[in-house]
Amino acid sequence: MSSHRPFGLPASAAAAVLLLAVAGCSSSDAKASVPVPRPPAAEAALCRALAKELPGTVAGLERSGTEPESELTAAWGDAAIVLRCGVPRPEKMNDPQAQGVDADGVNWLFEPREGDGPRFTTTYRRTYVEVTLDKRYAHDVGPLVGLAAAVKKAVPPSL
Repeated sequence: MSSHRPFGLPASAAAAVLLLAVAGCSSSDAKASVPVPRPPAAEAALCRALAKELPGTVAGLERSGTEPESELTAAWGDAAIVLRCGVPRPEKMNDPQAQGVDADGVNWLFEPREGDGPRFTTTYRRTYVEVTLDKRYAHDVGPLVGLAAAVKKAVPPSL
């Protein structure tokens, strides 16, 4: 995934990504171990609102539990997709060469992770929402599209 425009993905590429979305992986009863963020109270309230809007299925994966259980975290599949709300601003956002994508109207900072799938963090929102994807999604932002409506509804753009 290379983009020469920070925080942008051409519409044709976004459509291709949607067509390539991985589906059909089953979830287990195991809960993903997910560190819980500690945002300020106003951001935590946005995260609780987001928790109410999150879909039961993302990219064909059913929602699964997290350990510890928290309204600030969510997972789908066997932790193939993990969301944390209220995370600190990533240092990478200071990099003028940082890459990003737009998934259905939500901008995300893209960060590759060595030996794993990518990490994405929302930009231009009142709290940061982080989504980590496993290797299956190394070149697929389809899960972000599946989360976009919930993010747009619950986490307003920054002022």
